[in-house]
Amino acid sequence: MNIEAILYQVSVWLIPALLAITLHEAGHAFAAWKLGDGTAKAMGRVTLNPFKHIDPVGTVLIPGMLLLLKAPFLFGYAKPVPVNFRALNKPRRDMVLVALAGPGMNFVLAFLFALSIHLLPLLPDDVALWVIENQRNGIVLNVVLGVFNLLPIPPLDGGRVAVGILPNFLAIPLARLERFGFLILIGLIILLPMVSRSLGMEFNPIGWVMSGPISFVVSAIAKLAGLG
Repeated sequence: MNIEAILYQVSVWLIPALLAITLHEAGHAFAAWKLGDGTAKAMGRVTLNPFKHIDPVGTVLIPGMLLLLKAPFLFGYAKPVPVNFRALNKPRRDMVLVALAGPGMNFVLAFLFALSIHLLPLLPDDVALWVIENQRNGIVLNVVLGVFNLLPIPPLDGGRVAVGILPNFLAIPLARLERFGFLILIGLIILLPMVSRSLGMEFNPIGWVMSGPISFVVSAIAKLAGLG
């Protein structure tokens, strides 16, 4: 891949990625602030400034390398939003709402990207081609990020939701998994597929679990946006 192709790929992914990450984390911070915890607000995380949310390694280096290497998976992370759950008005209920705010923002942003496709006829053809790639990437990236974060594995948002709604005898052991959550995700997303492919098999449990919901959400967003 030559330098022009690399720069073009960066240009059609950069805006969607920054928006997806920024609004996801800002959604968590805003929800926590409105529900009684001002920790993230005091740290300047209730903002649309992407530099307050991105992690140089997890947000830029790792996804960029995987994208350029055409890896069969894409993985990354942003700076986690600090939340003092004890400061929330109703800690158990509000923990669920704060967790849902991030993926919720991604689904809203995916819908806005889809809706903006109706503006393409107003653009010159050469510009429209670049814009439609940004819009397509914005839809897919936000839906994938939203669905992935709803998986019930701590420290993902879905894990926090599960801890908040499950009875204590299930919620407490699940919450204790959070310290191992990152290692579990690395194993499921990267190690298992790599090992299985080296053995001539295809074992990608995260991909299998996510493929159906992703297709459903993308189709639903397209219909709501009037794209047919």
